[in-house]
Amino acid sequence: MTNEKINQPWWKQMWPWLLISGPAVAIMGCAITIWLAVNLYADQPLHDGVVKQGLKVEQAHK
Repeated sequence: MTNEKINQPWWKQMWPWLLISGPAVAIMGCAITIWLAVNLYADQPLHDGVVKQGLKVEQAHK
């Protein structure tokens, strides 16, 4: 190794970026998952005549 390669600042070396990339990809995946859950799979409003008791959804008795 040359002295130039050893004395480079950390952002010009490969290893810090390689180590940062794993957690950065995980954070992006988590953000995408949260966005999908909130925007695409949010609870839909219940229609008239439907009663929700806990996780169970039934027709209301008339």
